[in-house]
Amino acid sequence: MTAPSTRRPREAPALHVDSEGVPRLGVGHWYSLGLVLLMLVVVAVGTAVGLVVRDGSAARTALLRHVDPAVLESGRLSTSVSAEVGAVRSYSLTGDKTAPAAYRTAARETTASIAELTRLLRDTPHAGPARAAVAEVGSRAAAWRHDYADPVTTGSGKPSATFGEQRFTTVREAVATARARLAELQRRSADRLDREVDLLYETLVGGAIVLVAGAFGLTLLIRRTVLRPVAALTGQVRRVSQGDLTHPLQVSGPAELAELAAHVDAMRNHILEEWREAADARAKLDEQTRELRRSNAELEQFAYVASHDLQEPLRKVASFCQMLERRYSDVLDDRGRQYIDFAVDGAKRMQSLINDLLNFSRVGRVNRDMTVVNCETVLAAALDNLGLARSESDAGITWEPLPKVMGDATLLTQLLQNLIGNAIKFRSEEPPRVRISAERSGDFWEFACSDNGIGIDAAYAERIFLIFQRLHPKDEYAGTGIGLALCKKIVEYHGGRIWLDTAPEQKGTTIRWTLPAIEDTDDSTEAAEA
Repeated sequence: MTAPSTRRPREAPALHVDSEGVPRLGVGHWYSLGLVLLMLVVVAVGTAVGLVVRDGSAARTALLRHVDPAVLESGRLSTSVSAEVGAVRSYSLTGDKTAPAAYRTAARETTASIAELTRLLRDTPHAGPARAAVAEVGSRAAAWRHDYADPVTTGSGKPSATFGEQRFTTVREAVATARARLAELQRRSADRLDREVDLLYETLVGGAIVLVAGAFGLTLLIRRTVLRPVAALTGQVRRVSQGDLTHPLQVSGPAELAELAAHVDAMRNHILEEWREAADARAKLDEQTRELRRSNAELEQFAYVASHDLQEPLRKVASFCQMLERRYSDVLDDRGRQYIDFAVDGAKRMQSLINDLLNFSRVGRVNRDMTVVNCETVLAAALDNLGLARSESDAGITWEPLPKVMGDATLLTQLLQNLIGNAIKFRSEEPPRVRISAERSGDFWEFACSDNGIGIDAAYAERIFLIFQRLHPKDEYAGTGIGLALCKKIVEYHGGRIWLDTAPEQKGTTIRWTLPAIEDTDDSTEAAEA
């Protein structure tokens, strides 16, 4: 695929006017307007409810704390007045000595009741007639006492009983009038309280209706300014996401959504241009893929020729050169035999190089079955292959317990064989000593192959894993320069990595590599077999 285009997409203009040039209100403006109107409605409803509650509370207070107690006190007033009359009559008819004291006590109660009624009715709304009637009771009772009751009970005079009855009749009429005024005031206060309660219910219902209407209006505002444009934009974007990149995005609505639609449309145009460029790149890539397949087929053919047709002439060259040396050794001089040795050595090295190249090219190209491999079994096979080299160099190989991994046994044997073989080949004056170890590191096993050989300079830590890279002349150390490159390819094929340990205190050479760990060997074996 081609690299993504680096040119910047066209900037969509900030849209704050519609197609006719009329300025658009943004979503924030619409919401602010709706919230302000809704808050005004809430304040108005709250104010109305507060006023009704205040008036209702005042009516309830007037009825329960003033009018009802006043009506009750009027009954006490009527009782105390009747007690006054009874005491005076008893004294005038029977001369009862206790009657004057009872009269004075009843008179004090009457005065106290009138004072209490005056206090209760002082601040009560619409209580003017009742207050006047109570005051009239007081004045008439005082006149009756002065003109009749006091002279009779003190003996300072003897008014006629008829005169006294006439005076008391005016008092009784005033008490009846006061009680009637209080009863009317009680009825009117109760009616006022009922009206205030009904008005409170009506205000609450009306306020609820207004609030519901305001919420419904705000919902319609949200639907009109947000939901409907978003739904339209979603439908158009869905068409684009389903492949219709030529479909333009046009959304009417608030300024923010219109601007968003413009930016998305600019992105659509940019994606359309990129898609067209990608289509051209895919066409070129398909052509390159076909060319690569053809090249791979030719490489397979070359590998076949190299493994059969090319190796056969090399074997003939080497065998016939050796026959020449045996049959005509008495005829050839030293230089002739040296030339034949050069030819045989060159043929063998060419054959070895071809075999190594074939092995290198097969890693990752030839499909192999991954199974659970016991690394100690693999190590045993590698050591068996290196038996001659070990005996000739008196090499000592030690290892720690090695784990089981998922991999290809043949390739892992080749990996260990190459690493141990290098450790034996690049030895110092002392006999080779090689140690293989493994330790768990997260999701991987980290292996190490350490030796006491000549070592590798840290400057060549990356170079040694490149193909055909040699650090020593071939006449000093034999080899094709493919061994460590092949090891790197095998490790990477198994999902790990390989590197040279460049620790300063390191003696000899230590090559480390990782392989993915398997948690449950039995389950992994069954999975591999399946």
